[in-house]
Amino acid sequence: MPETSHKKPDNERPADLAVQDSVGGMARRLLNPAHLRDLAGRSVKTLREQGAEQLWRDVKFRVGLAMHHDDWRHRADIPLRRELKAQRAANLQGPKISIIVPLYNTSAKFFDEMLQSVVKQTYTNWELVLLDASDADKRLERRLPKAVPGVIVYEPIENGGIAANTTRGFALAHGDFIALLDHDDVLYPNALFEVVQTVQSTRADFVYSDEIVLSADLKQLGGYHFKPDFAPDYLRGVNFITHLAVFSRPLLDAAGAYESKEFDGAQDHDLILRLTEKAHRIEHIKKVLYIWRGHAGSTAAGMEAKPYAIAAGERAIDAQLERLGLPGHAMAVPDAPGAFQVRYELTGYPKISVLIPNKDHTDDLDRCLTSLYKNAGYNNFEVIVIENNSTDPATLAYYEMLPSRFADCRVVYYKGAFNFSAINNFGATFAEGEHLLLLNNDIEVLSHDFLRELLSYSQRPDVGAVGAKLYYPDDTIQHAGVLMGINGSAGHSHKSYPRTAVGDMYRLVTTQDYMAVTGACLMTKTALYRECGGLDEEKFAVAYNDVDYCLKLWQKGLLNVYTPRAEAYHYESKSRGLDTLSENARRYEREKANFYAKYQQYIDNYDPYYNPHFNNLFENFGLK
Repeated sequence: MPETSHKKPDNERPADLAVQDSVGGMARRLLNPAHLRDLAGRSVKTLREQGAEQLWRDVKFRVGLAMHHDDWRHRADIPLRRELKAQRAANLQGPKISIIVPLYNTSAKFFDEMLQSVVKQTYTNWELVLLDASDADKRLERRLPKAVPGVIVYEPIENGGIAANTTRGFALAHGDFIALLDHDDVLYPNALFEVVQTVQSTRADFVYSDEIVLSADLKQLGGYHFKPDFAPDYLRGVNFITHLAVFSRPLLDAAGAYESKEFDGAQDHDLILRLTEKAHRIEHIKKVLYIWRGHAGSTAAGMEAKPYAIAAGERAIDAQLERLGLPGHAMAVPDAPGAFQVRYELTGYPKISVLIPNKDHTDDLDRCLTSLYKNAGYNNFEVIVIENNSTDPATLAYYEMLPSRFADCRVVYYKGAFNFSAINNFGATFAEGEHLLLLNNDIEVLSHDFLRELLSYSQRPDVGAVGAKLYYPDDTIQHAGVLMGINGSAGHSHKSYPRTAVGDMYRLVTTQDYMAVTGACLMTKTALYRECGGLDEEKFAVAYNDVDYCLKLWQKGLLNVYTPRAEAYHYESKSRGLDTLSENARRYEREKANFYAKYQQYIDNYDPYYNPHFNNLFENFGLK
């Protein structure tokens, strides 16, 4: 891997029209035609469907966002008064939810606020199970209200640690579903109502929501946790689910109705890993329903407060890998407390066929090959350079000396017009490997175990395609996975973020599941490539062929994975020119139209690995 900087990670969003902190940037944002159309339509719809209260919230948020000030009271989905009134009037009938709250020397203020957030729920079929392991003089039984809509179970216990105390709560619970609530956190009043509605409409046995981090006094914004839908690789990297998690009693029993002391500090991560392994249906409520209070000693204030939790997190992930039969081990990510990467062991010694299309530009090609052979970290591979109508005599001379410089490297000749899909499909017919790596000639490999890292994911039977972390030459992000719906088609996750950034909720430094990865560097099983007919030569000759291929895999139920441990520079589009020029632009628009026609359902409805709270005009995880 490249040398690690000791500087604090730079996680500032790139300075584009969406976030630029200037008067000019603000004006351009406000006057952007797409923004104005979206704003007008949203305002009319909001006024008609939700009334003046919500419209005023929207206005305040828009002004705040333009001025670079977050209005968390709007953005965090606090329900309207009329919504809460309607929910109470509905008297929703559904399963009993047992809310488990271990207490330990909890401040009276925090306890009262937590308790009131439960008592004020618009859904009333709940049970609050309080396990009080506090010192005798700090127990809180006297603060319990005499009359509440639900049931309160209070038990003073000896302090056995957070895992043992929670396990005791599981034993006392009588609910059909279980929810975990920290003693210093707060539920939104509609939390349980939203959960029950989701359970009843989807038959889910595991439900989680978005959340918000606030200061100890619940006044200052600490951050938003706007999450993707369930992503197993991401969950191994970060416990992004955390709060609010609600799961059925049969699921808990199937996964083991306990939290283990072995994982104290990461006990919830271990439990959620076990639960999601066994769950029949996992649903994500794309609303904030939970306030995670950040204060001294709280994990919300930073994992640095609990260093033992990091070691426990590694053990919890390793335990899942063992359960799933995935040889490998977890490693904490430096400068990203609470984030982990998994190094998978290779199974077998399969051959990789690297396909590199090329037309002239031998300087690019030489840099690509030199860096690949230097940093492959794996020896069983061949390289197939696919020549496409070069005109420079020096190119042919360069080809002649390739076998003497690079082992198992040969050139095949594609005579047709430039068609990226057809060129790669042609090259694949010569491939002898079990895995294919589509690699642009303007890639420079940086990480020392590049092929090994990609192969460690491609070998998994649940993985369709694997992509790398690509940088522009100025050390900003070019690719870290593909997001559907960006500007009416697709875009690159975290594009233009600094190389050192950790990304939204550590997504730049942990393995991610996405709907697609870029064909500039894409590994896949050869059998899958041939089964899918390779890249589409007719509809997507140059653009969107990689996303189209990945979506075919995703529709088969396979995961498309981005790994940050495979790093490279991408000197993008040097060989064929930019898509903003003349015929290239016209071709691009045709292929974009083809892409929209085929995948409208994924473009118009938010990418499951993104979140509707984020804008889809830019690729930077900025708020709408």
